[in-house]
Amino acid sequence: MVRSGAEWVLWLLFGLSFLSLSVSIDKWIVLRKALGRVERLVPALRKALRNDDHEGAERLLSEAKSVPGNVVLAGLAESDLGSEAAEEAMAAAQGLERKRLERGLLILGTIGNNAPFVGLLGTVIGVVGAFDELGKPEAMTSALVQGAGLAPERVMGTIAEALVATAVGLVVAIPVVAAFNYFQGRVNQAIADAETLGHVLLAHLVAEHDPDLEAKRERRRRAGRENVRTSERPVAASSTLAAESTVGA
Repeated sequence: MVRSGAEWVLWLLFGLSFLSLSVSIDKWIVLRKALGRVERLVPALRKALRNDDHEGAERLLSEAKSVPGNVVLAGLAESDLGSEAAEEAMAAAQGLERKRLERGLLILGTIGNNAPFVGLLGTVIGVVGAFDELGKPEAMTSALVQGAGLAPERVMGTIAEALVATAVGLVVAIPVVAAFNYFQGRVNQAIADAETLGHVLLAHLVAEHDPDLEAKRERRRRAGRENVRTSERPVAASSTLAAESTVGA
């Protein structure tokens, strides 16, 4: 390794940099379509389920083409078996989606964590090579001839090459770690959106299989009618008082 120098380490770092760039572009394309507009899906899905329009809800989720839509679509397919079956189906779909989204992140994490050490390896090889060159008899003779104050140019070039390896390792690692953290955050956001949308379906299924659902709906309608009557009474009373005051005048 000393005889080969640190040049092969630089080529290795360039290869790792190209690999990380390819993975980052692929992850950006995949995650760009993964999130979807969950803030729009939640009210639209709730409206479709309240109207018992399961076909419309299925069409809405299919057209979303996002991770939350795919997860809830799996739960909707098992909704006729109850809320527990739908919840388990969504958990399975969520695991598959997470596995798909995290594919390739292991490569970015490995490169980001180990690129500095690869550069440090090049530095160590370069420094050892520099001392090896400095310890040769011709190098010592050259140093004595130059006044024992300057090292040979070959030794200085080896040390410079070693320091470049460390710098390249850091340059490769820093953006890769930043990309890994960004993509990991996007994956977590997609899974969180899927859980949010899934709770809308579960809430509907729990209410749908409630034996007292019709009684609760009737009480809600009755309370709504009572609120309307209560709000109309002050208006009617004020109209009567106004008419009486006009007649009295």
